[in-house]
Amino acid sequence: MKIPKILQPLIEDGVIDTVLGQLQSGKEANIYLVRSGGATRCAKAYKEAKHRGFHKLAEYQEGRKVRGSRDARAMARRGRHGREVEETQWKNAEVEALYRLADAGVRVPVPYGVFDRVLLMELVLDADGNTAPQLHEVELDPETAREWFAFMIRQIQRMLCAGLIHGDLSEYNVLVDAHGPVIIDLPQAVNAAGNNSAFRMLQRDVNNMRTTFGRADPTLLETQYAHEMWDLFANGDLTPETPLTGHFVHSEETPDVDGVLDEIEDARLEHEALLAALDPTHPDNQ
Repeated sequence: MKIPKILQPLIEDGVIDTVLGQLQSGKEANIYLVRSGGATRCAKAYKEAKHRGFHKLAEYQEGRKVRGSRDARAMARRGRHGREVEETQWKNAEVEALYRLADAGVRVPVPYGVFDRVLLMELVLDADGNTAPQLHEVELDPETAREWFAFMIRQIQRMLCAGLIHGDLSEYNVLVDAHGPVIIDLPQAVNAAGNNSAFRMLQRDVNNMRTTFGRADPTLLETQYAHEMWDLFANGDLTPETPLTGHFVHSEETPDVDGVLDEIEDARLEHEALLAALDPTHPDNQ
């Protein structure tokens, strides 16, 4: 195939030997099958911000650290320099998350480095040596659903203990290799601390898994792992080995005022970002 422009520098530098084909075209990145170092691997080429279809950045970026106060102020203003800083963060976030989660014992593809806007990583294969299918492509029986759901809850628990929340976990970004589920697509990984939306994202990740596996075993739909996990985490009692029951008793005494305020603030930030995108004279675009 014709070598994509974004991969040409990696060919010239000897990082990639050859491009075998394109595996996937997505909103945030295109994924290519390549030969590198004598092995077949994935090259994930991130799209520039203006070409990406991923929005709602405010809630994902909250709590992420930047190197200097100037960069932090620039990101808050969302001017030109702020968008450049934001772009750099986006490129580096996934590889940083992959290394951190691999060290924490989470099943993710092995990263081999990031080169400008290209992440080189392990190609996940199924039991027959073919490209691993996404979870939604696999037919589940009740026993396998229970086993894999329990496994995914432990993976989310390990992620949380490592200080991260996937933020967009679903049956479309979990692959199934010869040994079971593998978590992919982490550029939007959220810091569990210092992010007002952290619990809501954790709950969404857990509930997406609950819904997916609950189609094969409806008893799983009654579980409350997100609330149980977050309560333990917030109190400093959660470890990767902490046993979870899936049961949680909700307090009826105090309304979740903070949660409502968080929703309002997220909506305000998204509205401001939309106005900035539509109006070239907006102060954030100067």
